[in-house]
Amino acid sequence: MTIFPPDPNLTALRVELARLRGERGWTFDELAERSGLARRTLIDLEHGRTTGSVTTWHALAHAFGVPIERFLVSLCDGHSAPGAAQP
Repeated sequence: MTIFPPDPNLTALRVELARLRGERGWTFDELAERSGLARRTLIDLEHGRTTGSVTTWHALAHAFGVPIERFLVSLCDGHSAPGAAQP
C-alpha cells in the first residue's frame, strides 16, 4: 500500500511571503530590487499564480534575511510535519 503525503499548504506559503513583505513595508518593486527577482514573479507568487522554484525561495530568504526554512515550514501548516510526533 502506498501512503501519499498530505498536499503542501501553498496558501500558507504565499501568506508568509506577504506577511514578511508587509512587516517591512516593502513594495513589490523594493522586494524585486533586493531579491533580484522580477516584480511580476513576486506578484504571481503572492497571488498564487505560481509556486516558484527552490532558487526563487532561496533568493527571497536572503532578501528578507531569514533562513529558507521560514518559508518551507509553512508548507506543513494544517498537518503534522514529517518526523513530528503523532497524537
